[in-house]
Amino acid sequence: MARVSQEHLDARRRQILDGAALCFARNGFHATSMQDVLKEVDLSAGAVYRYFSGKDELIGAIVTEVLDEVSATFEEAARQSPPPPPDLLVGQVLEQVLGARPALVDDGALALPRLVVQVWTETLRDEELAAILVRGYDKVRAVWVKVVEAYQDAGMMPADVPAESVARTMIALAQGFVAQMALFGATPAGVAQEGLRGLMSMGEPSSRS
Repeated sequence: MARVSQEHLDARRRQILDGAALCFARNGFHATSMQDVLKEVDLSAGAVYRYFSGKDELIGAIVTEVLDEVSATFEEAARQSPPPPPDLLVGQVLEQVLGARPALVDDGALALPRLVVQVWTETLRDEELAAILVRGYDKVRAVWVKVVEAYQDAGMMPADVPAESVARTMIALAQGFVAQMALFGATPAGVAQEGLRGLMSMGEPSSRS
C-alpha cells in the first residue's frame, strides 16, 4: 500500500480546519454539528476523525493557529531595527492575518472577523477555550512589549510610558477593528492604519491669544 505523503496529510488537515472555521463563523459553535463540518468539507467521518477527535478539538486548533499567526507577524516586526511605526505595523498585521486564509470567504465576505467574535463569546462559558485564548494573548502581548521597547530604544516613543500599557492599547485597537468588521461589514485594513496615523500626528494644542 502506498504511503500517504506529509504534504497530502497537511493539505487534508488544512481543508478540515478551513471548512470548520466557515461553519463556525456562519452559524456559531453551538449551532454547528460535526455533521455540518463533514458536509462542508465533503469528507467521511473517518477521514475527519483521523485528525480531530471532535468539535472542541477543532475549535482549539483554529484559535491556536490564528493566535500563532498574529504572534509570528509581530515577532518578525520586532526583529527589525527599529520596527515599523505603530500605524504601519497595525495595518500590516491586520492585512496579513485577514488575508492569511483566502479560503475563509463566505458569500464574498471574510469569515475570520465573525469567527473571532464567536470565539470571544464562547470563552465566556468554556474554561478550556478561555485558557487557550489567554495563553495566546499573553504570547502576543509579550512580543508587542518588545516592539514598544524597541521604539523607546530608538527614541521613537517616550521612555516614561509603560511598554505594557502601549502594547495592550495597540492590541485593543486591532481587536476593535476586527469586531467592527464582524458587526458592520468589511473595511480595508488601511482605514485603521490611516486613523492611527492621524492620532499619532496630534501635537500640543496651539496657544490662543
